[in-house]
Amino acid sequence: MAGARQTVGEARRIVVKVGSSSLTTAAGGLDADRVDALVDVLAKTRSGGEREIVLVSSGAIAAGLAPLGLRRRPRDLARQQAAASVGQGLLVARYTASFARYGVRVGQVLLTSDDMSRRAHHRNASRTLDKLLAMGALPVVNENDTVATDEIRFGDNDRLAALVAHLVRADLLVLLSDVDGVYDGDPSRPGTSRIAEVRGPGDLAHVEIGSAGKAGVGTGGMVTKVEAARIAAAAGIQVVLTSAVHAAEALGGGDTGTYFHPTGRRSADRLLWLQHASTPQGSLTLDDGAVRAVVEGRKSLLPAGIAGVEGDFSAGDPVELRDREGRAVARGLVNFDAKEIPLLVGRSTRELARELGPGYEREVVHRDDLVVLHP
Repeated sequence: MAGARQTVGEARRIVVKVGSSSLTTAAGGLDADRVDALVDVLAKTRSGGEREIVLVSSGAIAAGLAPLGLRRRPRDLARQQAAASVGQGLLVARYTASFARYGVRVGQVLLTSDDMSRRAHHRNASRTLDKLLAMGALPVVNENDTVATDEIRFGDNDRLAALVAHLVRADLLVLLSDVDGVYDGDPSRPGTSRIAEVRGPGDLAHVEIGSAGKAGVGTGGMVTKVEAARIAAAAGIQVVLTSAVHAAEALGGGDTGTYFHPTGRRSADRLLWLQHASTPQGSLTLDDGAVRAVVEGRKSLLPAGIAGVEGDFSAGDPVELRDREGRAVARGLVNFDAKEIPLLVGRSTRELARELGPGYEREVVHRDDLVVLHP
């Protein structure tokens, strides 16, 4: 364990995610003392320039509640977006002023899941974050709640943080909230204990993970944090999940919170986003041979293997690939519009090229734009 925590202390590029409950008062509105306390830790962690930090911060909607006279987080999307519009400016202004005490400049980056599953947008986001870090700025990332629709929302900043950690090739993801780790039961009950480390999904197989946060101002509970930790760990990134008050100890490699060991290797950036951040715009049903070719052979999907199509999508959209029983086996970016697919079903690319032209002698989903969904 000491060796694992030592690598935490040695991480050079770090993504830190902080939840709404760690930044705001229970009534809504930013708590300046809490923000300053977090900034103190982050500024000291990166002092000397040897460690780079990207901050994924919730709190925009919560910060906008009190100024708009809202007593609690609204349930309807329109009022959430109004609160985000007011709160996002307040949140970044607070961070800008707080980091200025250390001479650190802040750069705001707002993302939607739709941005991240499309190739050009994905590359632009990666370049922007890299350039901000290279120029000595500290990126503050949040979901673009003001314009995101239900269909293109991440839904919680925990998952966004895991994907950003992969996007910037981070060595470490630190998830901060009002809970100091994963417990083997309800933390408020006597006899439960903190789980110090997780080596794989099996370590949490018999643990009932709570979903509700204490303050009621955020969207993500422990379930979303553990899922985010699993996404990052599967992408080869070590994760520490703890409370905001233990941030300094966590970043220094101390024995706090729950440490998730990396369980996989880094994959192509977009494929992780495709798997966890994209919303399928339709589906293609595959015959048994095509399912084997895609899932086991990691091959492209050809027209001959398609048995059916559903949805209204355009070329470049993410679609789900299903077996004959309707189970989703993969997800990919399709090369044709939905209205074109019925012309292609069950036919060879050579035959299609002869009849419809050379533009049809290609894969429906190329293997480079395809990710297999593991159960």
